[in-house]
Parts: sequence; structure tokens; C-alpha cells
Amino acid sequence: MRLIDLQQVIGRLARPAGRHRSTAAARPARAGAAFVAACVALLLAGTPAAHAQGTPAAASGAAVSIGTAALNEVVIHPQRELAASVMPRNESKLSAEVGGVLLRWTAEAGSAVKKGEVLAEIDPVDLRLALQQAQAALDAALARLRQAEQQLGRAQELVRQGFFSREALIQRETEVALMRSERAAKQAQLAVARRQLAKATLRAPFAGSVVERLAQTGEAVAPGTVLYVLAETGAAEVTASIAPADVAGLRRASDPVFETRGRRYPLRLLRVGGTVSAPARTQEVRLGFAGGAGVPVPVGSDGRLLWSDPQPYLPAPLLVRRGSEIGVFVDQGGVARFVALPGAQEGRAAPVSLPAQTRVVVRGQATLQDGVALH
Repeated sequence: MRLIDLQQVIGRLARPAGRHRSTAAARPARAGAAFVAACVALLLAGTPAAHAQGTPAAASGAAVSIGTAALNEVVIHPQRELAASVMPRNESKLSAEVGGVLLRWTAEAGSAVKKGEVLAEIDPVDLRLALQQAQAALDAALARLRQAEQQLGRAQELVRQGFFSREALIQRETEVALMRSERAAKQAQLAVARRQLAKATLRAPFAGSVVERLAQTGEAVAPGTVLYVLAETGAAEVTASIAPADVAGLRRASDPVFETRGRRYPLRLLRVGGTVSAPARTQEVRLGFAGGAGVPVPVGSDGRLLWSDPQPYLPAPLLVRRGSEIGVFVDQGGVARFVALPGAQEGRAAPVSLPAQTRVVVRGQATLQDGVALH
């Protein structure tokens, strides 16, 4: 490219034709030189400006790769996980119901017991004496009742013969009624004595395993003294603490499992606690082992509660922010449309409820704006 010396051009135009040229003749020459200099300056200044504008224009016209896919091809179902443990449905503290000296115990900690099996016996001597006393009191009441009934029968016969007054007959009838009430009271006392004697033998209320034995032979026990801690077997449940926001997903899940020691056991949801614990802000859930084959793992085992959330989620890389909302771009008849997802957070998968065949923009969504035609 040839360079132009503006000073030479201007100097030639401004130099007078002769040494003695008049001032009036030099004025037009100077005006012409100024005009030429201005034109050259504008020409040279316009050249880099045009070049500077050409670069962003080319950049703005660069092609952007856009890709779409059906929603059901890109959604995920996150797997939820909670710490869980196997707990017995009943873990009872078995206490003495009567006082006395403990004669013997029959089951040690860790032993399996059947329903109704004898666990301990308390000295029953005093209770047997109380039973005999109640029986004797009942026998006496029966004797008095028989005598009163005989007297009533004799009084009724004398009334028919006119030798006994009506008032005396009523008195005899009252005595019989009182004797019958006394008999009922003595029968109840006898039943209580028999029941107290039966309580001297502690039996297992259900089939289970002995968690702890507190009974000691020869020890004097009072009513309420704990002798055994017994955990029910065959009806154990899996328990876990869950955030309230995950309860709905667990209710809808069809595949919850309990994982422990490398094995998984299918579960079914039994119940969800109706209160939220204050410190952790969680709810307790209880699940039972599916299949009805009993408890396949020992009570007290720890593991994990796993389930797949049935709610479809969009992966975080597909989400974009437009204004104050986070959502996803979809293809609606060749036009990009921004669909906001309520509750979506940056960097986290978001739940979506669009139709399964919706075309979702999976590539190039960061450059899109709502309403742009997709080519």
C-alpha cells in the first residue's frame, strides 16, 4: 500500500506561484489546500473504523449448534438413601406383678423363647395361703346363704298357714338377698387370689428374643421390678428418619429396599409418623419386609433404605437462568420457548412435569432467548 505524505500535498497546494504573487491570489489556493487535507483525513480515518465494525458483525453471525431430545430420554430418577435399622415391633420390659422372692429364672440373654414359655418364678407360698383364705371365706358365705334360704322357705310355709306375718317374710327375703351378694363378693375375691397366684410365674407374652435378663435368683422383688427385656421376633420393622419433603416420593415409590451386608431386601411402606422431630426436623417412617417370609435379617441390624424417586428430574446442565427464573428451553414448532421450573435451583436437578415427548433443548441452550427460531 502506497503512503501519502499529507505535509507535501498541503505544502504544494499552499506554495505561491511566484515570489511576488499577490495576497488576493493566494487566498483561493490556501482554501483549496484545506479542503483537500480534510478529505484525505476523513478518508484515512474511515478505513480503520469500518474494519473495527466488521469483527463483531462476523461474530454475531456465527452459527450456534442447537440440539434437542425427547424429555423421556433425558430425565433421571434420583435414588434416595437414608440410614435405617431393623427394630422389633415390640420390645417390652417384663416386670414382676407381685412381690416375693425370686425362686428361679429360665432364659438367658440372647435366648429365643416361645409365647407362653416360663421365664421366672416368684415364691408362691404367701399367694397360695391367700387363695386358701379366699376359698374359705367363700365357703362360709355359701353356708350362710344356704341357711338363709332354708329359713326363707320355712317362713313362706308358715305364711300360707297363717302363723307368720308378712313383715317377717320380707325380712327373711332380705337376708337371702344379702347372703347372695356376699357370695358374689367372696367369689370375686377368690378369683383375684387365683390371678395373683398365677402372676407369680412370669411368662413370655410373645415369641421373641431375650435382650436383657435382670432377674437374679434369691432376690426379693416388688411389683414393677423389671426382670427381663424381651424383643418380639417375626414382626420386625425397618425404621428411618426422613425429611418431610421426601415423604411424598417414598409414598409413590414401588421399589424400596433395605440394604445390609451387601444384600438387598424388598420392603413395603407401613406408616409415616405424623409429627416432625424438633432437633432434626424429620419424620419417622416404618417399613415391613415384603413377601411375608418373616424377618430375613436379625433384629438390630443397621443398613440403608434405598428407593428411586418416581418423579422425573431434569439434569442440572440442561437448566438455564433467564431473568429471575430457572428453567429449560423446549422446541415448540421450531421456536425456542423458555419454560420456568418452580423451585429449581442452580447446580441441582429439578423436578419436571412436562409431557414425555416434549422436545427439550440439550445443546446450545445457553445462547437462546425465548421466541428464537430453531434451524
